[in-house]
Amino acid sequence: MLSVSKEITSDDATVADSTQLEYVRRRHWGRYLASAVILAIVVYIGLAFAHGQIEWTYVARFLTAKSILTGLVNTIVMTVLAMALGVALGVITAIMRLSTNPVLQTVAQAYVWLFRGTPVILQLLLWFNLALVFPSIGVPGLFEFRTVDIMTPFLAALLGLGISQGAYTSEVVRAGLLSVDTGQYEAAKSIGMPRLQALRRVILPQAMRVIVPPIGNELVGMVKLTSLASVIQYAEMLHNAENIYYANARVIELLMVAGIWYLVVVTVLSFMQSRVERFYARGAGRAWGRQ
Repeated sequence: MLSVSKEITSDDATVADSTQLEYVRRRHWGRYLASAVILAIVVYIGLAFAHGQIEWTYVARFLTAKSILTGLVNTIVMTVLAMALGVALGVITAIMRLSTNPVLQTVAQAYVWLFRGTPVILQLLLWFNLALVFPSIGVPGLFEFRTVDIMTPFLAALLGLGISQGAYTSEVVRAGLLSVDTGQYEAAKSIGMPRLQALRRVILPQAMRVIVPPIGNELVGMVKLTSLASVIQYAEMLHNAENIYYANARVIELLMVAGIWYLVVVTVLSFMQSRVERFYARGAGRAWGRQ
């Protein structure tokens, strides 16, 4: 009994001593140094742009110029249409890749191999100069059109960007479909659903949680990828900015204008992407839904 009382007395003393301990916060000197260096670099870059040979009045003036706004609209239209074409081709190709038909598998694999293996700018130039290979397009004896009249910069840009995007999107969609448990396929089959109906009503809704984030990233990339269409004279934003600074020699100012508008569009799309991701992540648990 005496030993127990000694233990209690010792514990009480330990508790009493622990209340007198002072909490000392750990110093993260590496973090402080890295933060200071980064802050110094940001300040240096900001001062360089503020005091450099940039006429900010020209930036403000051309930010809402008619030619720039027209190019902005063309950029957004091309982004939406090219992504719509790319997503449609991507879904079809992904389903073909997962098909048991060897012909469909081979065609899908060849499509992905070809359009992922060549630069987008090369594809744009090929589409724009398609008349050198096919002088006319149509059904002989019924109707024919000169390819040079049909293959406008808009159509060439749409085909080049959209078909190329479809090759990348197909891999994203295929990864999403493979992420769904095989039991879902079997459950849909057990209640008599045809394969395509099961994909549309059971598999794709569940795969969207995996598909949406990379597709959103591809959409943001497409906004900037449209600038390549300037090489085939499509009047997107960067092309129109180039036309202006060729005339007034305000190169950096017009590039700043284009950069600002690209950031605005990407910011809006990123916000929309986060909302869509949150919508499709509802069934993945509260922790994911809060992200």
